[in-house]
Amino acid sequence: MSRIARLGDVLIAQIAAGEVVERPASALKELVENALDAGARDIAVTLESGGVQRIRVDDNGNGMAAEDLPLALAPHATSKIRTLEDLETVASLGFRGEALASMAAVAEVEIVSRVQDAAQAFGIRSRGGQIEPVVPAAREPGSTVILSDLFSETPARRKFLKSEGTEYAHCDELLRRLALAFPQVTFRLSHNGRTQRHWPAAERSLRVRSVLGEEFVEAALNLDERAGSLSLQGWVARPTYSRAGRDLQYVFVNGRFVRDKLIAHAVRQAYQDVLHHERQPAYVLFFELAPEGVDVNVHPAKTEVRFRESQAVHRFVFQAVSKRLSATAPGREAGMPAFPPPANPGEIYRTPQQQTLGIREPDAFHAALFGPLAGFRAAPPGQPETLRDAGSAEVPPLGYALAQLQGVYILAQNAAGLVVVDMHAAHERVLYERLKAAMAQEGLQSQPLLLPCTFRAERGEVAAAEVYADALQAFGFELAVLGPETLAVRALPALLATGDAQALARELLAELSQYGASRLLEERRNELLSSLACHGAVRANRQLTLAEMNALLRDMERIDRADQCNHGRPTWFALSLADLDRLFMRGQ
Repeated sequence: MSRIARLGDVLIAQIAAGEVVERPASALKELVENALDAGARDIAVTLESGGVQRIRVDDNGNGMAAEDLPLALAPHATSKIRTLEDLETVASLGFRGEALASMAAVAEVEIVSRVQDAAQAFGIRSRGGQIEPVVPAAREPGSTVILSDLFSETPARRKFLKSEGTEYAHCDELLRRLALAFPQVTFRLSHNGRTQRHWPAAERSLRVRSVLGEEFVEAALNLDERAGSLSLQGWVARPTYSRAGRDLQYVFVNGRFVRDKLIAHAVRQAYQDVLHHERQPAYVLFFELAPEGVDVNVHPAKTEVRFRESQAVHRFVFQAVSKRLSATAPGREAGMPAFPPPANPGEIYRTPQQQTLGIREPDAFHAALFGPLAGFRAAPPGQPETLRDAGSAEVPPLGYALAQLQGVYILAQNAAGLVVVDMHAAHERVLYERLKAAMAQEGLQSQPLLLPCTFRAERGEVAAAEVYADALQAFGFELAVLGPETLAVRALPALLATGDAQALARELLAELSQYGASRLLEERRNELLSSLACHGAVRANRQLTLAEMNALLRDMERIDRADQCNHGRPTWFALSLADLDRLFMRGQ
């Protein structure tokens, strides 16, 4: 007697349902995607008990004829593909022909549908995997699909479902994704008899605003890049809007929401220079490419894809997002926002003037001790250094310096109001961008120290200094071994000449000891340069002259990613005169 038996059709469908229908949100996804594939422009979703008790989807799509209804509930029956070539270039959301059959195996399914030109609608029902005959029904053109008592035929699966609130939250998030992907479609959601969502058809930017809220929109930078057949559009949030989790990361490939590690990694790499610690970026990205360039037949849930040219896709996404984030210098389109005009057109604002606040310029001893701030460039000839000198000239976005506050912040005024700059964070970003540019172009130039910096070192540091002498030189350092536990720094990168020589040398030696020269130069170079820039930037309580403060402000306006330091902290904030008036209740 054979020990191998052919499984029944119902059991096969119940097994398949384990992959396709994981929870109510999985079933809802399949039903709404079917409606979208049918050309629906108005979709209403009704849930009971988080979708466990009942899921109803009404649409105004093309509908199904009476003879197609039994096939709709049959396994591996679909109208969307016919051949392997169709599968390789599939553009519809669904195509496997197993979702409704899987649902019918684990729940009660009822379909009422009417094609656009038909005289009446027809309905069909499936109970326990048994399909009943087609019967006449009443309905406007379109389809209604009702899924009742999910997993009633497989009680063990039902025990794995979470609370009603949790299951509803998954359904709500699923509908948010589809609403973002199809802004031209109206979506409505009701739960337990109460309306929860209503997103009318709108252009994409308005749909993003209504789904994700004002806070995201205010922090978002629009993105639109194309290269050949590749297109990336959408919005990436400024690093200051970073999140603790990945709850605001939406990627759509040819209109399909996906969780793709390749794209997620490319975006994360683009944020690496500006994201604070373990924070997560927020973004909504719509990636388009030729259908034959992506394989969507990877998993039954269809949320995973495989790109045929994965390296090209990664490089394109990284460069597009990185380019957009780099345009965050004050005064650029993505940097300081234009301030609104005065509420009262007759209100007169005084022309900003340079004020004397009793700041004593450094004497000769102070100047000799500290010297000019490394890396700062004075204003070009003819460019004003103060607002008084500016006259009718256009005031720069960050304005001109007034004073230092507690040796930490630079206070400046521009044409709109007050600007507060964290001088360490700002100088750190300026140094970092210059270090990267210098390293990419010609390597870091060394500057000999007038007096070598000698310090007591660990034996491992001494060994690293001997082994990695060439790598140290590539980074602009010259270290000499003076003894078994003594090192001397004789030269530093010119851009870091006024930094803490000992701290800079120890940082680089630690990186070389841990990662080696080749990997450090190739993979961790930017991380090291960021760390060196942090050590080389001006510290708190360093007294700057007005000329040095203004030079820092001008440098911030020239470089990329000036809104954040290397660790993702903001470098400046602005208060308009209107903001200050509100604080002091002027005019109220």
